[in-house]
Amino acid sequence: MSADMAVPSGPGQAEQGPAGQGPTGQGPTERGPTGSGRRGGPPRVPLLVGLAGSVLMAVGGFGAAGVLLHDPLLTNSPLGFWRYGHGRDIALATIYAGLLLLAYGWMRLGRDALAGRVGGRAVLAAAAVWTLPMLVAPPMYTRDPFYYLAQGALPLAGIDPYGAGPGSLAGPLADNVASVWLDTPAPYGPLFMMIATGITWLTGDYLIAGVLVTRLVLLLGLALVVWALPELTRRLGGRVPVAMWMVVANPVMIVHVVGGAHNDLLVAGLLTAGALLVLRGQHVGGVALATAATAIKITAGFALPFLVLVWAAHLTGSRPSRIVRAGAAGLGVFAVVFGACSFPVGGPLGWLPGLGAPATTIHWYSPPTGAGQLVHALVGLVADVPVEPFIAATRLLGGAVLLVVTGWMWWAARDGGPDAIRRAGIVLLAAAFLGPTLQSWYPSWGIVLVAAAAWSARGIAVFTVGSLFLMVVTYPDGTTAQHNVVLLAVATALWVLAAVSLRRVDPLGLRTRPVPSPEPRGARAGQRSG
Repeated sequence: MSADMAVPSGPGQAEQGPAGQGPTGQGPTERGPTGSGRRGGPPRVPLLVGLAGSVLMAVGGFGAAGVLLHDPLLTNSPLGFWRYGHGRDIALATIYAGLLLLAYGWMRLGRDALAGRVGGRAVLAAAAVWTLPMLVAPPMYTRDPFYYLAQGALPLAGIDPYGAGPGSLAGPLADNVASVWLDTPAPYGPLFMMIATGITWLTGDYLIAGVLVTRLVLLLGLALVVWALPELTRRLGGRVPVAMWMVVANPVMIVHVVGGAHNDLLVAGLLTAGALLVLRGQHVGGVALATAATAIKITAGFALPFLVLVWAAHLTGSRPSRIVRAGAAGLGVFAVVFGACSFPVGGPLGWLPGLGAPATTIHWYSPPTGAGQLVHALVGLVADVPVEPFIAATRLLGGAVLLVVTGWMWWAARDGGPDAIRRAGIVLLAAAFLGPTLQSWYPSWGIVLVAAAAWSARGIAVFTVGSLFLMVVTYPDGTTAQHNVVLLAVATALWVLAAVSLRRVDPLGLRTRPVPSPEPRGARAGQRSG
C-alpha cells in the first residue's frame, strides 16, 4: 500500500473495459445470485462466506488470540482444552481458515463493487455483518488493549504513565501486558490517556469488560469514517462503493483495527471527519478534530499543514497572505485543543519521551528497518559487525525521506482543495511505511483519505496484496510471524491470486468450458412448437 499507487483512472470512476465488462481487464461481469446487476443489498455469497470467516476467527480467537493468562470463563471449564495443546492448535487452524474465508468474501465483494453491481450501502451492510463477531472476540493479533488498560491504571495509582511502564503495577492488568512493553512509558497522546484512564476507572481489574468497553469507545472512530467517507469520496473524485470496500470492509480494518481494539481507529475517524469539515468550509471544527487525532497519536499531525492549505483556499488575497493567515488561525485552534487535552495529564510535553517506544521492535517488513538488515547482511559477508548501527542509519534516512516527501506533497498541494486531502493521505501512508517500525494497522491513518480518490485497476491490485499481507505478519496472539517463511510465502501467493481475481473471474483457468447463458423463459417450448 505505497503512496504512489493512488493513480487516477478518471474523475469518479474506475477504468472501464469493453461493453459488458467491469473495470479494465476484469472480464465479463458475473450474473446470478451474487451479481444480478441490481444495486440492492449485499451479494449473498460474499456476505455469507465473509460472515462464516469472521465467526470462525472469533471462535478460534478464544483459544489462540490475545487471550488472558488466566481466563475466568475458560481456564477452569470443560472448554479449557481450546487454549492448550492440540486444542490450541485447532483454534489456530480455525482462525486461519476463517481468514481465508473472510479474504475470499472480501474479494468477491470487491469484484462486485469495482464492476458497479453494488452500491456503498450494500458494501457497508456486508462490512457491518462481518464486523459483529469481532466485537465480542478476544483481542485479535495483538495484546495492546491490555497495555491500554494498564496505562490507564497508572494515573489512578498515582504513577506518571509517561515516566513508568505497566511493570510498576501488580495484578492482572500488568500480568497480561506483553513482556516487551512492561517497562515502556506510554507513547500515546494525552487525549487517549484520559480515555484509557476513564475506562480503567470504570472496569477495574475486570479485563474482559475493559476490552469490550475499549472496543465500544473506539467504534466512535468507525462511525466517523462511515459518516464522512461517502461525501469525502465524492469530493475527491472516487467511487463510494470502492472506497467503502477498501476501508470499512477491509479485513485489516475488521480484524486488526476493530478486532484488535487499536486506538488507530479513533485517529482514522477523527482525520476523516476533520478533512470533510475543512472541505465544507467548517475550518475550525475540522482542524480541531485533526488536533484531537494528534492528541491520540502524534503521527496524525502530518495532516494539519494540508488542512491549513484547504482553509487558505477559502480566503481572499494573495496565496502567501492566505496561507499565513490560515496557518496562524490553525495554530491558534491547535494550541487551544491540544492544551485542553494535555494539561490534565501533566502538561503538553510530558508524553514526548515515550514516542520512541515503538522503535524498540525490529520488523524487516518496515522498509527502513529491512533496508538496514539487508545492508548488514551484505557487509556481514566480509566482516563481522553488529546490526544496530545499520538499522539506526537507515531509519534516520527513512525519516529524512519522509520529511522530503512531506515538503514535496505540501508544496504540490499549495492551491488547497480536495487534492490537498489526497496528498495528506499520501504523507500519512509515507509516515507509516518510512517510520522506524510498521504495524499492520498503521496504514489506516492514510488509507481513509487516499481511498476517497480515484484508483487504477493496478493500484487496487497492489493495495489488495499489501492489505492481506499485513494480515499475516503477526500470529493471532500478537507475536511476530516475520520469520515464518513458509507461512508468508504461501499467504503472499494466495493474496496475489486474490488480487488477480478482482480483474479476472477465473484467474487459474479452472473452468473447462464456458458457462452457458440461461435461456429465456419459454424459448425451449417455442422451439418445440416450431
